[in-house]
Amino acid sequence: MVEIVIISGKGGTGKTSIAASIAMLVKKEAVIADCDVDASDMHLILEPNFAKSFDFYSGELAVINQDKCTQCGECVNVCKFDAIHTNDGKYAVNALACEGCGYCARVCPTGAIENINRNVGTWHISSIKTGALMIHAKLGIGADNSGKLVAHVKNIAKKIAIETNTEYVVIDGSPGIGCPVIASISGANFVLIVTEPTMSGVQDLQRVYELVKKFKIPTGCIINKSDLNNKVTKQILKYLEVENIAHIASIPYDDTFTTSMTQGKTIVESENTKLRDIVLDSWKNIKLRFD
Repeated sequence: MVEIVIISGKGGTGKTSIAASIAMLVKKEAVIADCDVDASDMHLILEPNFAKSFDFYSGELAVINQDKCTQCGECVNVCKFDAIHTNDGKYAVNALACEGCGYCARVCPTGAIENINRNVGTWHISSIKTGALMIHAKLGIGADNSGKLVAHVKNIAKKIAIETNTEYVVIDGSPGIGCPVIASISGANFVLIVTEPTMSGVQDLQRVYELVKKFKIPTGCIINKSDLNNKVTKQILKYLEVENIAHIASIPYDDTFTTSMTQGKTIVESENTKLRDIVLDSWKNIKLRFD
């Protein structure tokens, strides 16, 4: 089983479009995982059926039992996060501010406060339009612990791939270098970085590769919108050469990306044969590294 993760240093580079296109190419040869749980959108293209859905719990939340509360205010005095306030003369917990540390419960003289497991989102096992399985999730509004949800989604995808003897796990990771990205790439066999020839694109490429390099994972790069700034594209190519990052492909700017997205299609489903061939060659280039 080969685990391939597609990431980017910043949003808007075309990462998800390319990840979804690869998912269309591999069909049932891969289990697909959308690990961009903070802003998941692969479901807009791959048409999952949400066959199975589950709540995801992580961290704790303080809850005040109003029948036991004597309004003494001890909890307010010790809360370092200003998470407890009065509402109609009664103390209540602001779920967005509460860190679940449990200090308020420890000092409450009547035992009116307890910590409960926090529901921070949902995750799903779906069949998509290729017939393959896709594991995806949605983090709750204002919820933390996205890294833990990413790790859970990825582990479920790997478990299913092993049980079904599926050759690949293709993961759409989060942009940036935070905890969700670390959880996405940990243990991967290959990382594909999608970048663009802008100054911020170059800097974010360098920043995200510094993270990937610490994991010593073989890495490739696709330069999307490569003809927007030839000077910066050459700069990126030089960086790839110096860092021994495989140059998988350069994709010229084309509004087919946007058109396909609005139609709920991937690039490889469009009538643009040039783009389709580039993405197909990109996948062949990646696949050869494991054959």
